[in-house]
Amino acid sequence: MAHWFDECALRRPRGDGVVGMTTDPLTSQKVPVGRRVFLGAVALGALGVVAGARVQGFVADALGSGLGGLLPGGDRFRIYSITGSYPLVKPSAYRLEVSGLVERPTTFTLADLHAMPRTTMVKSFQCVTGWRVPDVHWEGVRLSHILEAVGVAPGAVAITFESYDRADTESLTLDQAHLPDVIVAYRMLGGPVSVQHGGPVRLYVAPMYGYKSLKWLSAIRVVDAVQPGYWEQNGYPVNGWLDGTTGPTNPDPRLT
Repeated sequence: MAHWFDECALRRPRGDGVVGMTTDPLTSQKVPVGRRVFLGAVALGALGVVAGARVQGFVADALGSGLGGLLPGGDRFRIYSITGSYPLVKPSAYRLEVSGLVERPTTFTLADLHAMPRTTMVKSFQCVTGWRVPDVHWEGVRLSHILEAVGVAPGAVAITFESYDRADTESLTLDQAHLPDVIVAYRMLGGPVSVQHGGPVRLYVAPMYGYKSLKWLSAIRVVDAVQPGYWEQNGYPVNGWLDGTTGPTNPDPRLT
């Protein structure tokens, strides 16, 4: 069974009456989200736009974090998974493979990433579906520093990213990957990146919508052409800048 939810991306309901799956935060069991519940949540969402975080929080408490996360408005993350579950990777077992068109293919441990020059920033997380979490504290390594460490080979054009969930993928051009606010993040919200948020390590692409910020980052591959990721293959723009434009360059860096 396919599951249609990510941290900030929501697809059209399926035609079989089951919209998708969410995870019960108390039992960790997968719970089906039916069409009637989905439509009811969407209706409540219209109220959430007006009432904001208070309504969002009430519905999340009443229905569970997954269903509450369907509602727009408020300032809380909505947590979903494409596969219906979260990959559990112990920090001590974490590995980030960097390969492709590079001079020194390298596998980084979490300790290796901590030892690299650290970047911190406070920036928003904006979902393409409308909700936004302002002033999130992020900490990690600039993607450009990782690329410098491995050495980008001639002919490189783009970067692809893979997830430990073995379902999600993403891409950036080489120029986008060198933006100063594109990081491989190991801390957010004042602590290590949680499993639900894509930890131990996730991608954070500040100037683009949240679906570009791939969770549970497992591999970075330097390639000779842009390869659309999971959400792009399902209708989302390859270049999802926060002002809604879809060209290869950021039209307004002030947005973040």
